[in-house]
Amino acid sequence: MFRFTCGLALVLLTYPVRADQSARDDATRYRTMVTRAISYLETKGQSEDGSYSGFSGPGVTSLATTALLRHGRPVESPAVAKGLAYLRKFVREDGGVYQQDTLYGNYETCLAIVCFTQANRDGRYDAILKRADAFVQGLQWDEGEGIDRSDFRYGGGGYGKHKRPDLSNTAFLMDALKAMGHDSDDEAIQRALVFVSRCQNLESEHNTTPFSTKNPDGGFYYSPADGGVSQAGPTETGGLRSYGSMTYAGLKSMIFAGVGPDDPRVKAAVAWIQKNYDLQSNPGLGSAGLYYYYHTFAKSLAATGMRTVADEQGRERDWRVELVRTLSEHQQPDGSWVNQNDRWLEGDANLVTAYALLALAYCDPSEVRAGTVTSE
Repeated sequence: MFRFTCGLALVLLTYPVRADQSARDDATRYRTMVTRAISYLETKGQSEDGSYSGFSGPGVTSLATTALLRHGRPVESPAVAKGLAYLRKFVREDGGVYQQDTLYGNYETCLAIVCFTQANRDGRYDAILKRADAFVQGLQWDEGEGIDRSDFRYGGGGYGKHKRPDLSNTAFLMDALKAMGHDSDDEAIQRALVFVSRCQNLESEHNTTPFSTKNPDGGFYYSPADGGVSQAGPTETGGLRSYGSMTYAGLKSMIFAGVGPDDPRVKAAVAWIQKNYDLQSNPGLGSAGLYYYYHTFAKSLAATGMRTVADEQGRERDWRVELVRTLSEHQQPDGSWVNQNDRWLEGDANLVTAYALLALAYCDPSEVRAGTVTSE
């Protein structure tokens, strides 16, 4: 009995020490990883003109500059100042911030809005932002395009010269609107919610698309418009496969639109996430879009306020700790990240490093402990 009691006491005394040491190790890993990634963007990733991967337009520069700002680099720091100056060259007369003749006006302008709002501490970008806000709202599919709520394109944003809307672009639109300070009941946000709800594999009063009953798993896919599209492909029943990055994008967008945790749409999305919790792949797509997935994963879960996710086996997963550890395993010696699957430009180190840093912005151990981490 004495031996058992002593042994139990030793375990109880040792466990907190080990837990504290593990937390310190994670914090050190986080700081080291972020420092190396910032160094890469500041010293290796940026071109002389201030751009990051400028061959692809201004989008990567917006993401990388936003990542530096989110991790505390001031507006006046050389890399940030050069990035912002480069982005200003893309401001157009119609208010958009995009490359000439681009097919990605919504995507590029929404990313620029998020970047400029992050840098707009003294109001220096107020005029640019006001016009950019009007521009992306003008691109949204709504009555201005001669359609009403019955049309499956309604409320969405998309690629191309006013072509088919999709959930990814609509999520970027929601991010931009939120960054501009629009409330959840804002008309543009509520229009976007109509489209987002129709991207979910869940039949409800909000979703009467023909796809909702063919694969009713609660996850999200790319678009219900123009016959329906999932990057993960169709199901055997003619439905559209749910996949990770779009499910997190859908959940985040619903939260931004004020949909609460007891709403069946949110419950179904969370249930899908619990069933498909994974940090080794983008569920449904494998390695394709993996770092886009990491960023959306972190931003969405931060927006829910969930500190852990109960997986399919009922285990509580500390998603922040696990994401930090996963990213640390794949960081390159120069501080960057690269996806060996180069679909959606993820073979580009600047883009992928920006995604990783943006994801890590929701995982700072000191902010988590202080309760100051946000879904911004």
